[in-house]
Amino acid sequence: MWIGVVGKNPVNQLLYDGLLVLQHRGQDAAGIVTCDGNTFYMHKNNGLVQDVFQTRHMRSLQGNAGIAHVRYPTAGSSSAAEAQPFYVNSPFGIVLGHNGNLTNSPQLKEEMFRQDLRHINTSSDSEVLLNVLAHEIEHTAHSAVLNSDMIFEAVAGVHKRCLGAYAVVAMIANFGLLAFRDPNGIRPLVIGKSESEKGVEYLKAWRWMCWASSWCAMLSQVRLFSLIWMATSSHANALKSPSFLPAFLSMSIWLALIQ
Repeated sequence: MWIGVVGKNPVNQLLYDGLLVLQHRGQDAAGIVTCDGNTFYMHKNNGLVQDVFQTRHMRSLQGNAGIAHVRYPTAGSSSAAEAQPFYVNSPFGIVLGHNGNLTNSPQLKEEMFRQDLRHINTSSDSEVLLNVLAHEIEHTAHSAVLNSDMIFEAVAGVHKRCLGAYAVVAMIANFGLLAFRDPNGIRPLVIGKSESEKGVEYLKAWRWMCWASSWCAMLSQVRLFSLIWMATSSHANALKSPSFLPAFLSMSIWLALIQ
């Protein structure tokens, strides 16, 4: 179960508080990744939230944007190596948290190796999903440029390839956060916001219960074929519907530019 925040202030404590609320849905492992400019700061391990994160760990989690995850293993193993979020360095640097199951994970893992030349190091379908997303972003991006149209195309590519039920949050270094659901909307996804002294802050979560420990007011449950993209710089543009979907299934978009 996961939570993602784009704010105007350090988000480490908010992510920690959100994980405590979600703890009943995952007691095996916990992890937090924050982002400050081009740098990710990560800490994760097996165990309960209060045991995984000590004061020294919290102090090291710098930045005004981040994602966090608590895990119970439905696929893969209970190894600490499969604690989330997962990280891949190319393209741009991406971290990802995932709730759900991919029903075609073995086939995708083989495709990743044979066609996309990517190595999956664990038996977790979350690492598979991360590499599919990374490959699709690499396919749509041009040089070192990444805009919201490219993000949109990449997620449409993930929807084509990844079968099953999933809700995903990911963060791209120095670009922003994105979150999306499987095309059937089996897994939930909600978004909230809060007004701070420095401006609007946004929270995305797997379940509305994260709001219980935060300052956020729930905006909405994200609809089917919807993508949330929150940019942390000026790389965001208006998004358009993918050409492969009929009009009545066109994606709706939440777009927030955080400067």
